[in-house]
Amino acid sequence: MAAPNSKTRVSRYFKLGRDQTTLDFVDVPIGNDTPVFLDPSRLRSMESSWASECNSLLQHFFETLLRHLQANERSEGLAMLEALVERNEFHLGFSTGLSDGRAFGSGYAEKVWDALEGSKASKSGLLKDIEDTCLFIDGIGPDRISDAVCNIIRGPLIRYTQDICRYYDIPLTEKVDSGPIWNPLLETWEDELVPLPTTQFGKLVLIPKVAVRHQFVYNSTAYFVHHLLPAMQATEKRFNTALVQTLKDGRTRVTKKSLKEKYGASKLTIVEQTLKHPDALKQYRENTSRTSQPITHLQLAELENIPIPQFGALLKDVTSIKPGKDEAAAYENAIEKLLSALFFPSLSSPTKQHQIHDGRKRIDITYVNNPVNGFFRWLLMSYPSSHIFVECKNYGREIGNPEIDQLAGRFAPSRGQVGLLVCRSVADKKKLSASCADTARDGRGFIIVLTDDDLEVIVKEYLATDCGSNYPLLMEKFRQLIM
Repeated sequence: MAAPNSKTRVSRYFKLGRDQTTLDFVDVPIGNDTPVFLDPSRLRSMESSWASECNSLLQHFFETLLRHLQANERSEGLAMLEALVERNEFHLGFSTGLSDGRAFGSGYAEKVWDALEGSKASKSGLLKDIEDTCLFIDGIGPDRISDAVCNIIRGPLIRYTQDICRYYDIPLTEKVDSGPIWNPLLETWEDELVPLPTTQFGKLVLIPKVAVRHQFVYNSTAYFVHHLLPAMQATEKRFNTALVQTLKDGRTRVTKKSLKEKYGASKLTIVEQTLKHPDALKQYRENTSRTSQPITHLQLAELENIPIPQFGALLKDVTSIKPGKDEAAAYENAIEKLLSALFFPSLSSPTKQHQIHDGRKRIDITYVNNPVNGFFRWLLMSYPSSHIFVECKNYGREIGNPEIDQLAGRFAPSRGQVGLLVCRSVADKKKLSASCADTARDGRGFIIVLTDDDLEVIVKEYLATDCGSNYPLLMEKFRQLIM
């Protein structure tokens, strides 16, 4: 095997036996970048406790920066911006050689501060979130915002990295410099020595793939062309200005070209016209929040130049395992890989053998339910299901009430009351379905039983709907519990 180089991905470097499809984090090269962004709009659309912490940090940081700006506290503001220098451990962006993050660091911090200080957007209250700077401030684009966000939420990302490394058995190096971590209580940056994975190219801070996008949601050109210019056209028509043209059929129009010629198309123009047409910005923000979709397996495969997901092979890894206690661990691992791939991006952050009740009970696999749409979104909106619990039974015998009671005993309103009982086969399906329905009617939770045959159906459904998220079989099985 060739020696690792800068393009070697984390999974290969640490010999994980997995690819991007079954990994929870972005499988970045250890010395280069992957062209995806950590988008704050995507984080805001997530509802997990981890995302909530990240959003709180971002909001606090930006509000603090604006406060320093409004109070003309230049030195304090520069100290905040200078600490955002990228140290290349995130490996997101467009660098073609070794990772070379841009962010707001060092000399660039003064340019950013001056641009913020001189912009009407800062003084008028247009700036609400950090990504707004993309729309209104010269020199700030998606790559700089993504790098800055990574730095601001460095603390939660480091904890995520530590947890996910322990999950995948990635070795951690002790006492690694964390880099600046934002302390919202003291409103300052702090450094710590923390455990992190390292390579010959330096430390790694891993990013959940559910939090990244292949394109940044906020885009000044798209906002100007598709939201602001139409609002400006309507105003010109309303006041019947010299830009209004009358067509042969009596209709009137104002061309976007004429608006650009009169007002320009710079970010200064965008600021001035947004102040006159605030509803355009409101509509744009609402639209972007709806369209902030997570990245897909196929998009990641294309961006990373890796093979497309092989769901048939993942299913075969499950079905080829011999039933019985001796292969229980292998079965659980194979199920986790398959479900992590099939249910992404709705289910993420898997935890194996999660302990509850002070360690007296364990759950085979626990997922965070953080869906955008489809079956799992409906589930989250209708029933306690912030987490989805999975019990894996590699039995060569019938599943019955003991297994149902075991999974039901893991439920709680705060954790969730929906679980998947995954097994090899069921001889008496009618009897088992009745037992699960009884459990639901008794208020002890909702259990969906999935056999090898069911998993095959779900894979076929997934591929037939272009990797959709509706999962008809899961919906049908759940409806049987509540009818």
